[in-house]
Amino acid sequence: MTGPETAETPVLVGRRHPLRWAAGALALLAVGACAVSLARNPAMEWPVVAEYFLAIQVLEGLWLTVWLTLVVTTLGFLAGIAVAAMRLSANPVLQAISWAYVWFFRSVPVLVQLLFWFNIGYLYPTLSLGIPGGPTLLSGSSNELISATTAAVLGLTLHEAAHAGEIIRGGILAVDPGQLEAGTALGLRRSRIFRKVVLPQAMRSIVPATGNLLIGTLKGTSIVSVIAVNDLLYSVQYIYNRTYAIVPLLAVATAWYLIVTSVLSVAQYHVERYFARGSRRALPPSPWQRARRALGWGR
Repeated sequence: MTGPETAETPVLVGRRHPLRWAAGALALLAVGACAVSLARNPAMEWPVVAEYFLAIQVLEGLWLTVWLTLVVTTLGFLAGIAVAAMRLSANPVLQAISWAYVWFFRSVPVLVQLLFWFNIGYLYPTLSLGIPGGPTLLSGSSNELISATTAAVLGLTLHEAAHAGEIIRGGILAVDPGQLEAGTALGLRRSRIFRKVVLPQAMRSIVPATGNLLIGTLKGTSIVSVIAVNDLLYSVQYIYNRTYAIVPLLAVATAWYLIVTSVLSVAQYHVERYFARGSRRALPPSPWQRARRALGWGR
């Protein structure tokens, strides 16, 4: 050899995916065609959409929809914790009762439950609270005590609790039993084992399903319009029954559902990232980071 060898540094070239890019381009063209078609369709009446988008009646219905979603989700998960605890207990009676509860309220459609609570006065004209065999403390007409909004909260909460109980139970069962044995071997109390060992790991399974249930509850509240609860859908229905602008008002409701659902999805994403800490070396990339990598704009 006349001189030292010089080794060239190999250049790594990523594999090209022309079919993947072609499929993406076709999908973008289809989405763009649909968007242009809607934008140019005179039946959409976009001026009417803009007029009623921030109307007071629509915003009041939106607020009731959000309020109902938060109340039902909170009460449903508090009841779901009790249902999950009963299912996981060693008491066969509690297990049977919780199983029957989940079976019944997951089997009966939500609309049937709402109509039942709305018409509870036919079954019990008077509701009373008192001491068994003793005096009556409180008493009142069922129609006065259970309004349409109260019936909506009761029906949706009982339905939510059945699904929330199964989500919580599944998240707890997803934790490796060896974690419990290790905590017990270290002499930790059961309450501390649950708070520090079981719950953080169970939340990784509970949070995604909870986010989906929350978004489903938000959309499911639209069914309360059947019993004349003034939610978002009922508000736009009331307006288009007066103006006959059906499609534009439905577009207003659709836009608000998309906005609120998007906010909840962003919140769910950040909560999932929070509970994913420690489960992997690096947190999962955000949708923006994945898009940048797909386009080759860096890591």
